[in-house]
Amino acid sequence: MTNLGVMASMTQMVDNPTCVAVAEGFGKIVGGADDEWDEDEDEMDEDSALAVGYIVDDDDPEDLQPRPPVVTIMGHVDHGKTTLLDTIRKANVAAGEAGGITQAIDAYQVKHNGETISFIDTPGHAAFTDMRERGANITDIVVLVVAADDSVKKQTADSIACARQAGVPLIVAVNKCDLETADPNRVKSDLTQYDILTEDFGGDVLCSDISAKEGTGLDDLLDKIMLQAEVEDLKANPDRDAQGVVIEARVEKGLGTVATSLIQRGTLRVGDIFVAGSTNGKVRALLATDGKTRLEEAGPSTPVNIVGFDGVPAAGDMIVVAEDEQTARELAASRERIQRERAGDTYQTDLMQSITQNIFSGEAMKERREMCVVVKADVQGSAEALSRALSELKLEDDESIVTIKVLVSEAGEVSKSDIAVASVTPDTTVIAFNVAANFAAQEDARMSNVPIEYYNIM
Repeated sequence: MTNLGVMASMTQMVDNPTCVAVAEGFGKIVGGADDEWDEDEDEMDEDSALAVGYIVDDDDPEDLQPRPPVVTIMGHVDHGKTTLLDTIRKANVAAGEAGGITQAIDAYQVKHNGETISFIDTPGHAAFTDMRERGANITDIVVLVVAADDSVKKQTADSIACARQAGVPLIVAVNKCDLETADPNRVKSDLTQYDILTEDFGGDVLCSDISAKEGTGLDDLLDKIMLQAEVEDLKANPDRDAQGVVIEARVEKGLGTVATSLIQRGTLRVGDIFVAGSTNGKVRALLATDGKTRLEEAGPSTPVNIVGFDGVPAAGDMIVVAEDEQTARELAASRERIQRERAGDTYQTDLMQSITQNIFSGEAMKERREMCVVVKADVQGSAEALSRALSELKLEDDESIVTIKVLVSEAGEVSKSDIAVASVTPDTTVIAFNVAANFAAQEDARMSNVPIEYYNIM
């Protein structure tokens, strides 16, 4: 089982495809009507079982205990999502964001009437769709923030789609009701076009009219969040090995890789050995969401900063506690091998599709040029969003087609190795998003004539 990249104890159940992969590994043939499953919905060979890498086993109902709700704040850009959280937390995160617009996903925990609520703040920019999807997939409740003076916009509709795809309940927060141009009824009316009927319009969707800036209506919103959480009857088993998900990852001086993560089941403790995607490590420290308070353990629904990764995990990777370091290293190495193989297969497929499309569309007669870039960002999720947005750009005229090729996409400051990669390919540009270049990298860039462009807002 370990060679397949799946960790399971003797008492855990595994799915049919994994059982077949194990049996075939011993040279056995598995067949028969009782062993069939829907290949379209559950195609899983050795590699896909490895890519999952953990067993979803059900806990004994007697071991389940109530846990705090996980609430994701979603909505259009500049509708007041981070300001809402700032007011609830009595902080000022929005002031530190470039242009006052959230550029990364983050997590916080607050108290309301003695009850704990975990919040996840997502960017509203169009380029961060993947982040919004991740936020919706790991949450229990989605709070949709809509500005009363702006109504429903593109990213509002995108957030509604993410919540529906994740199958989580929605609570509407009509923000900026303190403005003279505010029209909450218009917002609620526009939401009916997306089949969202608030209580005022005879539906069952909870809704609160608030002003994040003035702090009005927030108690009503928090009460409705707790009411929805009570209906959902949220429970988890804290007395087991931890499982969680990476929300965001970054590299910090003195700490190395720090991953903001959400513990979903079990309890993560300092010293635990874990694997997350193609990375592994040992928990050296657990930091609260303020980045300063050190914790000894983190239970279900707790957002926490984990220190101890051997690399930078991808946002959305599952964190699973392993039995020992050797198991974690073997699992991570196997996953990395599978990722390389799949990346190679994807590249070949995309290349053939591109050639075929060019032949039939007449683009084969045009000159094709590539602009190469190296992308470095403060967090892994921003690097992924930037790389995807850049890769989709294309400039075309009657004679040529220019596309962008991303050579490197990582979190962390610009280093000498990044300049070395950029210097190999002529006219390569290094894009630094919310990060700086160290002195050695700046000297190498000057000597190699490699441009470094700095940005802090998308």
